Amino acid sequence: MSREVRKVPADWQHPKYTEENEPRSGMLGRLKPLLEGYADAAKEFMEIAVRDGLQAAIEYYGPAPNKNDYMPDWPKVQRTHYQMYETCSEGTPISPVIASPEELAHWLADNGASAFGGMSATYEQWLEVARGGWAPSAVISNGMLESGVAALANMKKDRG
Repeated sequence: MSREVRKVPADWQHPKYTEENEPRSGMLGRLKPLLEGYADAAKEFMEIAVRDGLQAAIEYYGPAPNKNDYMPDWPKVQRTHYQMYETCSEGTPISPVIASPEELAHWLADNGASAFGGMSATYEQWLEVARGGWAPSAVISNGMLESGVAALANMKKDRG
């Protein structure tokens, strides 16, 4: 459960539910959550299945990973742009595709993008995540609840 930046091609259009893959009524046209790391998930599932049997893999992992539930595995040279994702579900974008971490941080701050619930973050706070990281949804520190985006930036600031 977090906010994370994902590197994507400049023309990436995150998929939406269609009539063919709508899981339940009312989802048509909504963003389809996508996980990261299909190759790793498939490898782990197969290792368990080979070692302990298919039933054991299903009991441990659940159904075999479905490539359609994961972000595409583009070559690194195609991953030229940035998009901020929420991963409280499997992962849907909270920003458009943007050319640089700095522009992404400006867009997130200027548009009041959710860092957690109704909390947004400053440009500097968003920039810490936009430069290639992730932040947990929220942190409680000294009895105060703050977004993980703000907490991450504050931790780095405190370290100097």
